[in-house]
Amino acid sequence: MVEAGNMTAAAEQLNLAQPALGAQIRALEKELNVALVIRHSRGVSPTEAGRRLYERAKTLLRDVDDIRREVQSIGLAKKDSIVLGLSPSIMLLIGADVLLEARREMPNVVLSLSEERSVVLAEALEREQLDVILAYNIGPRTGFERKALLEEDFLFVTAPENASAEPTISFAEALETELVIGGERGLIRSIVEQEAKRLSLKLRIAFEVHSINSMKSLIARGVGASIMPYSLAAEELRSGKLVGRKIDRPALTRTLYEVVPAAHHAHAPEGEMTRFVEKLEGRILAALGAFGRALK
Repeated sequence: MVEAGNMTAAAEQLNLAQPALGAQIRALEKELNVALVIRHSRGVSPTEAGRRLYERAKTLLRDVDDIRREVQSIGLAKKDSIVLGLSPSIMLLIGADVLLEARREMPNVVLSLSEERSVVLAEALEREQLDVILAYNIGPRTGFERKALLEEDFLFVTAPENASAEPTISFAEALETELVIGGERGLIRSIVEQEAKRLSLKLRIAFEVHSINSMKSLIARGVGASIMPYSLAAEELRSGKLVGRKIDRPALTRTLYEVVPAAHHAHAPEGEMTRFVEKLEGRILAALGAFGRALK
Protein backbone atom coordinates (compact mmCIF):
# COMPACT_ATOMS: atom_id res chain seq x y z
CA MET A 1 0.00 0.00 0.00
CA VAL A 2 2.88 2.36 0.75
CA GLU A 3 4.24 1.66 -2.74
CA ALA A 4 0.84 1.64 -4.48
CA GLY A 5 -0.33 4.95 -2.94
CA ASN A 6 -4.00 4.00 -2.68
CA MET A 7 -6.14 1.20 -1.31
CA THR A 8 -7.59 0.13 -4.65
CA ALA A 9 -4.21 -0.45 -6.32
CA ALA A 10 -2.81 -2.13 -3.21
CA ALA A 11 -5.80 -4.50 -3.01
CA GLU A 12 -5.36 -5.46 -6.68
CA GLN A 13 -1.64 -6.18 -6.19
CA LEU A 14 -2.41 -8.37 -3.17
CA ASN A 15 -5.35 -10.05 -4.93
CA LEU A 16 -7.67 -8.95 -2.12
CA ALA A 17 -10.97 -7.14 -2.01
CA GLN A 18 -10.51 -3.49 -0.96
CA PRO A 19 -12.79 -3.82 2.13
CA ALA A 20 -10.80 -6.89 3.27
CA LEU A 21 -7.51 -5.00 2.97
CA GLY A 22 -8.96 -2.06 4.89
CA ALA A 23 -10.17 -4.38 7.62
CA GLN A 24 -6.72 -5.97 7.95
CA ILE A 25 -5.06 -2.55 8.30
CA ARG A 26 -7.56 -1.44 10.95
CA ALA A 27 -7.02 -4.68 12.87
CA LEU A 28 -3.24 -4.16 12.77
CA GLU A 29 -3.63 -0.55 13.94
CA LYS A 30 -5.81 -1.75 16.82
CA GLU A 31 -3.27 -4.43 17.77
CA LEU A 32 -0.34 -1.96 17.71
CA ASN A 33 -2.44 0.87 19.19
CA VAL A 34 -1.10 3.34 16.64
CA ALA A 35 -2.30 4.82 13.37
CA LEU A 36 -0.40 3.38 10.37
CA VAL A 37 -1.99 5.32 7.47
CA ILE A 38 -3.58 8.67 6.85
CA ARG A 39 -6.64 8.51 4.59
CA HIS A 40 -7.27 11.51 2.31
CA SER A 41 -8.95 12.36 -0.98
CA ARG A 42 -5.95 11.28 -3.08
CA GLY A 43 -5.69 7.88 -1.35
CA VAL A 44 -3.58 6.97 1.68
CA SER A 45 -0.16 7.93 3.06
CA PRO A 46 1.83 6.17 5.77
CA THR A 47 2.24 7.76 9.15
CA GLU A 48 5.71 7.85 10.71
CA ALA A 49 4.80 4.59 12.50
CA GLY A 50 3.49 3.12 9.25
CA ARG A 51 6.69 4.12 7.40
CA ARG A 52 8.85 2.55 10.15
CA LEU A 53 6.78 -0.67 10.05
CA TYR A 54 7.07 -0.79 6.27
CA GLU A 55 10.87 -0.44 6.29
CA ARG A 56 11.33 -3.03 9.03
CA ALA A 57 8.96 -5.44 7.28
CA LYS A 58 10.96 -5.15 4.06
CA THR A 59 14.14 -5.99 5.98
CA LEU A 60 12.50 -8.98 7.63
CA LEU A 61 11.19 -10.30 4.31
CA ARG A 62 14.66 -10.00 2.76
CA ASP A 63 16.08 -11.91 5.73
CA VAL A 64 13.46 -14.65 5.28
CA ASP A 65 14.37 -14.97 1.59
CA ASP A 66 18.08 -15.11 2.44
CA ILE A 67 17.47 -17.79 5.05
CA ARG A 68 15.41 -19.84 2.61
CA ARG A 69 18.13 -19.66 -0.07
CA GLU A 70 20.84 -20.49 2.46
CA VAL A 71 19.00 -23.55 3.76
CA GLN A 72 18.17 -24.74 0.24
CA SER A 73 21.79 -24.35 -0.85
CA ILE A 74 22.90 -26.52 2.08
CA GLY A 75 20.47 -29.21 0.98
CA LEU A 76 21.75 -29.07 -2.60
CA ALA A 77 25.36 -29.12 -1.48
CA LYS A 78 24.75 -32.39 0.34
CA LYS A 79 23.58 -34.19 -2.80
CA ASP A 80 26.14 -36.71 -4.00
CA SER A 81 26.50 -37.73 -7.62
CA ILE A 82 26.82 -41.38 -8.61
CA VAL A 83 27.31 -42.71 -12.13
CA LEU A 84 25.91 -46.23 -12.32
CA GLY A 85 26.73 -48.54 -15.21
CA LEU A 86 24.15 -51.16 -16.20
CA SER A 87 24.06 -53.92 -18.78
CA PRO A 88 21.46 -53.35 -21.54
CA SER A 89 19.65 -56.55 -20.57
CA ILE A 90 18.99 -55.10 -17.10
CA MET A 91 17.43 -52.06 -18.69
CA LEU A 92 15.28 -54.35 -20.83
CA LEU A 93 14.00 -55.98 -17.64
CA ILE A 94 13.38 -53.02 -15.34
CA GLY A 95 13.94 -49.89 -17.46
CA ALA A 96 13.04 -46.54 -15.87
CA ASP A 97 12.30 -48.24 -12.55
CA VAL A 98 16.02 -47.79 -11.82
CA LEU A 99 15.65 -44.01 -11.59
CA LEU A 100 12.38 -44.18 -9.67
CA GLU A 101 13.94 -46.56 -7.16
CA ALA A 102 16.97 -44.27 -6.81
CA ARG A 103 14.78 -41.29 -5.98
CA ARG A 104 12.95 -43.25 -3.29
CA GLU A 105 15.98 -44.92 -1.74
CA MET A 106 18.58 -42.14 -2.13
CA PRO A 107 16.87 -38.72 -1.95
CA ASN A 108 20.22 -36.99 -1.37
CA VAL A 109 21.89 -38.55 -4.41
CA VAL A 110 21.82 -37.51 -8.05
CA LEU A 111 22.01 -40.74 -10.07
CA SER A 112 23.26 -40.90 -13.65
CA LEU A 113 22.96 -44.06 -15.73
CA SER A 114 25.32 -45.47 -18.33
CA GLU A 115 24.00 -48.40 -20.39
CA GLU A 116 26.72 -50.46 -22.08
CA ARG A 117 27.93 -54.02 -22.61
CA SER A 118 29.59 -55.56 -19.57
CA VAL A 119 33.11 -55.41 -20.99
CA VAL A 120 32.68 -51.72 -21.85
CA LEU A 121 31.37 -50.99 -18.35
CA ALA A 122 34.39 -52.68 -16.77
CA GLU A 123 36.76 -50.60 -18.90
CA ALA A 124 34.92 -47.39 -18.00
CA LEU A 125 35.07 -48.30 -14.30
CA GLU A 126 38.80 -48.86 -14.64
CA ARG A 127 39.16 -45.38 -16.18
CA GLU A 128 37.16 -43.95 -13.23
CA GLN A 129 34.35 -42.81 -15.54
CA LEU A 130 31.84 -44.81 -13.49
CA ASP A 131 31.38 -45.24 -9.74
CA VAL A 132 29.69 -48.64 -9.66
CA ILE A 133 28.53 -51.15 -12.25
CA LEU A 134 26.12 -54.08 -12.41
CA ALA A 135 27.61 -56.29 -15.11
CA TYR A 136 27.82 -59.93 -16.14
CA ASN A 137 30.72 -62.36 -15.82
CA ILE A 138 33.27 -59.82 -14.66
CA GLY A 139 36.43 -61.74 -13.81
CA PRO A 140 38.81 -60.86 -10.96
CA ARG A 141 40.78 -57.69 -11.67
CA THR A 142 43.35 -55.77 -9.70
CA GLY A 143 41.72 -52.67 -8.32
CA PHE A 144 38.15 -54.06 -8.43
CA GLU A 145 35.90 -55.28 -5.65
CA ARG A 146 33.12 -57.49 -6.96
CA LYS A 147 30.14 -59.21 -5.37
CA ALA A 148 28.13 -61.91 -7.12
CA LEU A 149 24.44 -61.02 -6.94
CA LEU A 150 22.49 -63.49 -9.03
CA GLU A 151 22.65 -66.17 -11.69
CA GLU A 152 20.60 -66.11 -14.92
CA ASP A 153 19.73 -69.06 -17.15
CA PHE A 154 20.39 -69.29 -20.87
CA LEU A 155 17.53 -70.47 -23.07
CA PHE A 156 17.29 -72.09 -26.48
CA VAL A 157 15.07 -69.59 -28.29
CA THR A 158 13.04 -70.35 -31.41
CA ALA A 159 10.00 -69.18 -33.36
CA PRO A 160 6.73 -70.66 -32.04
CA GLU A 161 6.30 -72.88 -35.12
CA ASN A 162 9.71 -74.47 -34.47
CA ALA A 163 9.17 -74.98 -30.73
CA SER A 164 9.07 -78.31 -28.95
CA ALA A 165 6.70 -79.30 -26.19
CA GLU A 166 9.67 -80.26 -24.04
CA PRO A 167 10.45 -77.59 -21.37
CA THR A 168 14.22 -78.19 -21.46
CA ILE A 169 16.90 -79.10 -23.97
CA SER A 170 20.44 -80.36 -23.59
CA PHE A 171 23.30 -78.13 -24.68
CA ALA A 172 24.43 -80.73 -27.21
CA GLU A 173 20.97 -80.92 -28.75
CA ALA A 174 20.73 -77.13 -28.96
CA LEU A 175 23.97 -77.05 -30.94
CA GLU A 176 22.50 -79.34 -33.57
CA THR A 177 20.44 -76.39 -34.82
CA GLU A 178 21.83 -73.59 -36.99
CA LEU A 179 22.21 -70.59 -34.70
CA VAL A 180 21.61 -66.88 -35.00
CA ILE A 181 24.25 -65.53 -32.66
CA GLY A 182 26.31 -62.46 -31.86
CA GLY A 183 29.84 -61.63 -32.95
CA GLU A 184 32.96 -63.33 -31.63
CA ARG A 185 33.82 -60.47 -29.26
CA GLY A 186 30.43 -60.62 -27.52
CA LEU A 187 30.08 -62.08 -24.02
CA ILE A 188 27.21 -64.40 -24.92
CA ARG A 189 29.02 -65.83 -27.94
CA SER A 190 32.09 -66.33 -25.75
CA ILE A 191 30.11 -68.22 -23.08
CA VAL A 192 28.52 -70.50 -25.67
CA GLU A 193 31.81 -71.17 -27.47
CA GLN A 194 33.73 -71.89 -24.26
CA GLU A 195 31.13 -74.44 -23.15
CA ALA A 196 31.09 -76.04 -26.60
CA LYS A 197 34.87 -76.28 -26.55
CA ARG A 198 34.81 -77.83 -23.06
CA LEU A 199 32.41 -80.50 -24.28
CA SER A 200 34.17 -80.98 -27.64
CA LEU A 201 31.12 -79.72 -29.53
CA LYS A 202 30.91 -77.40 -32.51
CA LEU A 203 28.65 -74.47 -33.28
CA ARG A 204 26.63 -74.35 -36.48
CA ILE A 205 26.23 -70.65 -37.24
CA ALA A 206 23.55 -69.55 -39.69
CA PHE A 207 23.81 -65.80 -39.08
CA GLU A 208 26.28 -63.73 -37.10
CA VAL A 209 24.35 -60.66 -35.96
CA HIS A 210 25.57 -57.79 -33.78
CA SER A 211 22.14 -56.33 -33.00
CA ILE A 212 19.96 -58.17 -30.49
CA ASN A 213 16.80 -56.75 -32.11
CA SER A 214 17.89 -58.02 -35.53
CA MET A 215 18.75 -61.37 -33.98
CA LYS A 216 15.28 -61.72 -32.46
CA SER A 217 13.65 -60.64 -35.71
CA LEU A 218 15.46 -63.39 -37.65
CA ILE A 219 14.53 -66.00 -35.04
CA ALA A 220 10.87 -64.92 -35.17
CA ARG A 221 10.92 -65.52 -38.95
CA GLY A 222 11.93 -69.11 -38.31
CA VAL A 223 15.26 -68.96 -40.13
CA GLY A 224 17.26 -70.11 -37.13
CA ALA A 225 17.36 -70.42 -33.34
CA SER A 226 19.60 -68.87 -30.73
CA ILE A 227 21.10 -69.45 -27.30
CA MET A 228 20.72 -66.37 -25.10
CA PRO A 229 19.97 -65.28 -21.53
CA TYR A 230 16.30 -64.98 -20.68
CA SER A 231 16.47 -61.21 -20.12
CA LEU A 232 17.45 -60.44 -23.72
CA ALA A 233 14.19 -61.89 -25.05
CA ALA A 234 11.95 -61.52 -21.98
CA GLU A 235 9.34 -59.31 -23.68
CA GLU A 236 9.07 -61.55 -26.76
CA LEU A 237 8.93 -64.70 -24.64
CA ARG A 238 6.14 -63.27 -22.46
CA SER A 239 4.14 -62.20 -25.52
CA GLY A 240 4.58 -65.54 -27.29
CA LYS A 241 6.41 -64.05 -30.24
CA LEU A 242 9.32 -66.32 -29.33
CA VAL A 243 9.51 -69.55 -27.34
CA GLY A 244 12.35 -70.48 -24.98
CA ARG A 245 13.49 -73.77 -23.48
CA LYS A 246 15.89 -73.88 -20.56
CA ILE A 247 19.24 -75.44 -21.40
CA ASP A 248 20.31 -78.24 -19.08
CA ARG A 249 22.76 -81.16 -19.19
CA PRO A 250 24.73 -79.00 -18.47
CA ALA A 251 22.93 -75.82 -17.48
CA LEU A 252 24.23 -72.68 -19.13
CA THR A 253 24.19 -69.54 -16.97
CA ARG A 254 25.79 -66.15 -16.46
CA THR A 255 26.46 -64.26 -13.22
CA LEU A 256 25.57 -60.67 -12.42
CA TYR A 257 28.14 -58.81 -10.29
CA GLU A 258 28.15 -55.53 -8.44
CA VAL A 259 31.61 -54.06 -9.05
CA VAL A 260 33.28 -50.99 -7.54
CA PRO A 261 36.87 -49.73 -7.52
CA ALA A 262 38.83 -51.18 -4.60
CA ALA A 263 39.77 -47.67 -3.50
CA HIS A 264 36.28 -46.25 -3.89
CA HIS A 265 34.90 -43.72 -1.44
CA ALA A 266 31.38 -43.74 -0.07
CA HIS A 267 29.32 -41.63 -2.48
CA ALA A 268 25.98 -42.00 -0.72
CA PRO A 269 25.12 -41.81 2.96
CA GLU A 270 25.99 -45.06 4.71
CA GLY A 271 23.71 -47.91 3.76
CA GLU A 272 21.73 -46.08 1.06
CA MET A 273 23.66 -47.49 -1.90
CA THR A 274 23.56 -50.98 -0.40
CA ARG A 275 19.79 -50.80 0.04
CA PHE A 276 19.39 -49.41 -3.47
CA VAL A 277 21.38 -52.25 -5.08
CA GLU A 278 19.42 -54.78 -3.02
CA LYS A 279 16.17 -53.26 -4.32
CA LEU A 280 17.45 -53.48 -7.89
CA GLU A 281 18.52 -57.07 -7.35
CA GLY A 282 15.04 -57.88 -6.08
CA ARG A 283 13.42 -56.28 -9.11
CA ILE A 284 15.73 -58.12 -11.49
CA LEU A 285 15.06 -61.46 -9.79
CA ALA A 286 11.31 -60.84 -9.89
CA ALA A 287 11.52 -60.08 -13.63
CA LEU A 288 13.64 -63.18 -14.28
CA GLY A 289 11.18 -65.42 -12.46
CA ALA A 290 12.11 -69.10 -12.73
CA PHE A 291 15.19 -68.23 -14.81
CA GLY A 292 17.12 -66.37 -12.09
CA ARG A 293 18.50 -67.20 -8.63
CA ALA A 294 20.05 -65.10 -5.89
CA LEU A 295 23.61 -66.05 -4.95
CA LYS A 296 23.71 -64.82 -1.34
